[in-house]
Amino acid sequence: MTDTMIRNAQGKRPAFYETPPLDQMMSMIMVLAEEVSVLADHVDSLERVAKDKGLDLAEGVRTLKLDQAALEAREARRQAFLSRLFYLMRKEAAEAAAHETADGFIQTIEEIAVR
Repeated sequence: MTDTMIRNAQGKRPAFYETPPLDQMMSMIMVLAEEVSVLADHVDSLERVAKDKGLDLAEGVRTLKLDQAALEAREARRQAFLSRLFYLMRKEAAEAAAHETADGFIQTIEEIAVR
């Protein structure tokens, strides 16, 4: 675990759709699109470099055996990606939790019980 500080943008986010979940979903889709675009460029670069060097990159990837350090690096990268992907949901959940009160909880339970 790192000692980095998580920074959140301040102020109200602009809304583009009628429901907040739709805005959240679009935010996640844009993060995924950014990741896919970067990965596509990276793969293209690797293939071009390998071709220039006369390397069979596909065979190398197929037979690659990763050590523990490489597996841990991949997992760290994966967790960082998921953190970026779910950033908005975590931020909104934290904001909602900051406004929770015992009275609000009881009111919610009473509203559910009436239905």
